[in-house]
Amino acid sequence: MTEQALREAMERLFAGKPARTDGKLAENNLWREAGVSRATMNRAAAVLAEWDSRIGQSPAGRRDQKQTEEITRLRRQLKDNRQDRRRLHDQVDAAATVIAALLAEDAAMREQLIKRSAVVVPLPQGPPRVSCDCRL
Repeated sequence: MTEQALREAMERLFAGKPARTDGKLAENNLWREAGVSRATMNRAAAVLAEWDSRIGQSPAGRRDQKQTEEITRLRRQLKDNRQDRRRLHDQVDAAATVIAALLAEDAAMREQLIKRSAVVVPLPQGPPRVSCDCRL
C-alpha cells in the first residue's frame, strides 16, 4: 500500500500535477506527496531506485539540471565580477592617492612661485654708472 502511494505520488510529480507539494522533483516532495513519513519512504528501496533512474531522464529533471548548471555558471560569473570590482576599486584608490599627492605638490610649488615673485630687488640709486673703456 505504501509503495503504491509512493508510485502514484511519483507519477503526479513527473506529470507536473502535484496535489500536496510545490511540484519540485525532490525526495522531500515524494514522501510528502505520498502522505507517508520519510522513514517509510526510505524503506521502499525499489521505489527510490526507480525515482533515481527516472529523475535524470524526465524533462523536468533535465530542466532542473539545466537550471542548476545555469546557477553554477552565474555564481562563477558573480565571483569573477566581484574580483574585478575589487581590483578596479583598488586602482581607483591608488589613483586618488596619486592625485592627492600631485595636488599637494602643485599647491606647494604655486606657493613657492608666489613667494619668489614677491621678492623686491632694490635698484641702484642715481644715474647709472657706465663704465666704458672707449678710446677716441
